[in-house]
Amino acid sequence: MKDTKYFKAKEFQCKCGCNTNGIEQSFVDKLTQAREIAGIPFVITSGYRCAEHNKAVGGVAGSAHTTGWAVDISAGTGEQKFKIVKALIDVGFTRIGVAKTFIHVDMDSTKPSPTIWLY
Repeated sequence: MKDTKYFKAKEFQCKCGCNTNGIEQSFVDKLTQAREIAGIPFVITSGYRCAEHNKAVGGVAGSAHTTGWAVDISAGTGEQKFKIVKALIDVGFTRIGVAKTFIHVDMDSTKPSPTIWLY
């Protein structure tokens, strides 16, 4: 992927050390639009994951992280979560997971949508 206004390709690399980056450019472009609307930084805590790393971190089989269609965004406060989720919905994301410390968003067309879930 190419860098965007708010994101560098390195942010989306697999964190296991293999540095693989299979994130989809159209996904990042949409994420960039949401970041613009939210007006706060989107810190990517998990982007693309190789199959081995996905398994090591307890990711589900068939995770959208392994196909380049998912990220987790750091969000420690309710205000951050609200701004991020609202912006994601505003640009058309329809698969969002809310956890204690992050927001998951994906564009996995093989999974139910629209949906929001809690971790």
